[in-house]
Amino acid sequence: MVTVAHDPPPGRRLPAGRKAELATYVAEVGEVTVAELAERFEVSSDTVRRDLDQLDADGLVIRTHGGAVSPSGAPRPDTELDVRRRVQTGAKEVIGKLAAGLVQDGTAVLLNGGTTVLAVARALHDHRDLTLATNNLLVPSEVSPGVVRDMLVFGGSVRTSRQATVGPVVFRSGVGGGDVDVQCDLALIAVGAASVAGGYSVSHVGEAAMMRQMMERADRVAILVDSSKFGGRLFARVADLGRVDHVVTDATPPAEELDALAREGVELLLP
Repeated sequence: MVTVAHDPPPGRRLPAGRKAELATYVAEVGEVTVAELAERFEVSSDTVRRDLDQLDADGLVIRTHGGAVSPSGAPRPDTELDVRRRVQTGAKEVIGKLAAGLVQDGTAVLLNGGTTVLAVARALHDHRDLTLATNNLLVPSEVSPGVVRDMLVFGGSVRTSRQATVGPVVFRSGVGGGDVDVQCDLALIAVGAASVAGGYSVSHVGEAAMMRQMMERADRVAILVDSSKFGGRLFARVADLGRVDHVVTDATPPAEELDALAREGVELLLP
């Protein structure tokens, strides 16, 4: 039997083809909104958001609150990270200094991937005797040598676009020694979006799972999120808004998220 393939009707595209066209368009334009893409490709805003989440996970675009930006097209595996480091730099430095204020000398701290966490690492310059454990491959180069007693990096697969590992939050004790679990005083977790409906979320499933493990192994948890990311929702949910002890941000969140954090008893740290 012969199967005849028919072209999709006008106004509709096969998902794979749409995603390829979408990624190409973002690369050409540089920065777009969800509304612009929905109109151009004649699909719903929810469909565009799902496409952008997948393209972000694949490193083809950089997801922003309300849209996406191009990772500039330079043929380097760390292009996405370079762009992220240039986005919201002022907000990240503010958040980094506030978050560093939660860290006490002589304690053990978990740090996840992302460029906001690098701002925290730089802001720890006056601290001493810290044990830092992270999946962020760039944190060791950002922390002043006199700050740490021990610096540990979790193993796993490497996401080159993020310069971070994805894997279990454990360490090997040596040959035949098995896994050693960790217990920390504070986890500082940077997320890609925060909302009442979506909780704290990121684009990558593996990163979300690792963040949850970090949260479970810490006495206190602080979420780091710049104010532009409130109200958004990404593919992989990390936790509910009330699951954490602190939220560190650079400006007052929208009323809905502000009220929800207050109801849950989450401390909000602002400049």
